[in-house]
Amino acid sequence: MIIVLKPKISKREEAAVVREIKRLGYIPHIMRGVARTVIGAIGDELTHQSLESLPTNFPNAVESVMPVQKRYKLVSREAHPANSTIDVRGTIIGGKKVQIMAGPCSVESEDQLLKTAHAVKAAGATILRGGAFKPRTSPYEFQGLGLKGLKLLDKARQETGLGIITELLSEDHAEMVAEYTDIIQIGARNSQNFQLLIAAAKTGKPVLLKRGLSMRIEEWLLAGEYVLSNNNPNLLFCERGIRTFETYTRNTLDLSTIPIIKKESHSPIVIDPSQGAGRADLVMSMCKGAVAMGADALLIEVHPNPAKALSDAAQQLSLEMFARLMTELKPFLAAAGRE
Repeated sequence: MIIVLKPKISKREEAAVVREIKRLGYIPHIMRGVARTVIGAIGDELTHQSLESLPTNFPNAVESVMPVQKRYKLVSREAHPANSTIDVRGTIIGGKKVQIMAGPCSVESEDQLLKTAHAVKAAGATILRGGAFKPRTSPYEFQGLGLKGLKLLDKARQETGLGIITELLSEDHAEMVAEYTDIIQIGARNSQNFQLLIAAAKTGKPVLLKRGLSMRIEEWLLAGEYVLSNNNPNLLFCERGIRTFETYTRNTLDLSTIPIIKKESHSPIVIDPSQGAGRADLVMSMCKGAVAMGADALLIEVHPNPAKALSDAAQQLSLEMFARLMTELKPFLAAAGRE
């Protein structure tokens, strides 16, 4: 059930409603919007007492009580009709401005990372991406610099002021990664690793959840429910391509997820064209399409010398290509009514 609170109620009135929800046997999850707050009440309506009396018992605080029909309760647009926005060091994701997260697939060295960080910021990026722990198909491929990579990301943040997004692979590393990053990324291979999702959510940091290689959209939304149901309202969905029979591209980037997620959920939607196409020559076109369809952010791999990258060399843009992309995106942003 969803309890919609009236605007501008006091903290004391809100707390009283939360206590009553708990007394009736439900677990409350508070979601704050710009105009008002809603509370998701999770529990079995067949065995718990009804919440229908809340507007009568709290006439100055509760506007309405509504059932949620979807399996994904807190993620759903029913639970939170307004778009959610996420504040990352003053950068708002989900608002009018399309945010650009850019940087190397892997953190390889201090020189490589800092050169990239300063270049993408100069071109207009607002968040720096970079992998310190890398999930590789082969155990013999570069696995990332680990803690050293996290510290280099932190140094880049201090020098540039850019927020940081990096991937979490292990529950054991959750607190360590959270110490150095501003957004925790859960990759495609771990998108249904539910204990990892819970660990990421409990850090309190925003969580970017990539779609799994063969994941249906309902499964993706339900995976996102693990974040919100663990008292973390800061969830981002990220489409990064799915595995199909096509071999021309590394994956098939499913841009139809943009209007679908916008319809089904209040959480922002991010598009990763680098993983989605697996080819640098297609990244620009995919970015333009994503912006035109309403994506809230782009996650783009950029490297000073892609040919010598230790991972995913074929899909990383050069610094010059990224700067050109940022210029070419402007008319598409304007046409979509975005900044």
